Amino acid sequence: MLPLLAKLLVAVLAGAVLLLWIASGRWEAGTRELRGRLDAARVPLATARYDARELATLPPPVQRYFRAALTDGQPMVVALDLAQTGSFNQSEGLPDWKSFSATQRVVTSRPGFDWDARISAMPAIPILVHDAYVAGAGTLHASLAGVFTVARLEGRPDLAEAELLRYLAEAAWYPTALLPSQGVSWEAVDEHSARATLRDGTTTATLLFRFDADNNIASMRAEARSRSVDNTVQPMPWEGRWWRYELRDGMRVPIEGEVAWMWPAGPKPYWRGRVTRMTYEFAR
Repeated sequence: MLPLLAKLLVAVLAGAVLLLWIASGRWEAGTRELRGRLDAARVPLATARYDARELATLPPPVQRYFRAALTDGQPMVVALDLAQTGSFNQSEGLPDWKSFSATQRVVTSRPGFDWDARISAMPAIPILVHDAYVAGAGTLHASLAGVFTVARLEGRPDLAEAELLRYLAEAAWYPTALLPSQGVSWEAVDEHSARATLRDGTTTATLLFRFDADNNIASMRAEARSRSVDNTVQPMPWEGRWWRYELRDGMRVPIEGEVAWMWPAGPKPYWRGRVTRMTYEFAR
C-alpha cells in the first residue's frame, strides 16, 4: 500500500511541476507578445538630440531640473530595459509586504511600457503581474503562478489614463521624454513645483511634479488615478517619490522610490523598489 501511495504522490508532484513549467512558458510568451506589440507601435522621434534652447519658456524649477538632469546635446531616449527589486504591499488592510522582482520595457514614442513582475505570495508559487500601456491601451493582468487569474482588466479608458500617468511619473528614468519637444507641456505652479501634461491619442495624463533643493524630481502626484479593486477601477489621489539619484549614460536618474495611494487618513504605500539594471537605446 505504501509504495502505491508513494508513487501517487510522486505522480501528483510531477504533474504539478509540469503544470507550473507550462504556465511559466505561457507567461513568458505573453511577455514577448506584449513587448512585440510595444515595439511595433514605435514611431520616429521628431528631434534626435536635446537642445537646451527649448527650455527658454519653461517654468524656472523645470528649467533647473533639465539643466541638472541632462547635458546639452544629449541624445533622446527611445527605449529602456530595466530590472527592479523591492517589496509590494498587497493588502487593503494591515500592511502585508512581499518581495518582488521585475523587468520592464519602455518605449518613448509612441509612449508605452510593460512591467513584468513576480511577487512572492507563497513558497515557490509567485503572483505574476503584467502592468502595461501599449499602443494607447492599458492592461492589468495578475495570475497565481500563471495558472489562476487573480485580476484582468484591459481596454478601458480610465485604465489607459492610469497607465499613461504611470508612464509620465516614471519618466524620471528617461528624462528626455519630459521635454516639450517630446510632447510634454509644463505649467508653472510655484518656485518648487510645476504641472506636466502628456497626451497620447485620446488619453491625457497630468501630474504635479515637485523638485528638491538639488533640482531633482522629488515627487509627482495625481489628484485622481484609477486603482484596481475587485476587477473594477476606482479613482483616488496617488503620489510617488524618488531619491538616490545617480548618473547613467549622461543623465541624472533616480535609483530608488516609493508609490502610495493617498487615503484620507494618510498615505498608504504599496510599491517600494530600487533599479538594479538600466539599458538605454538612444536616437541616432
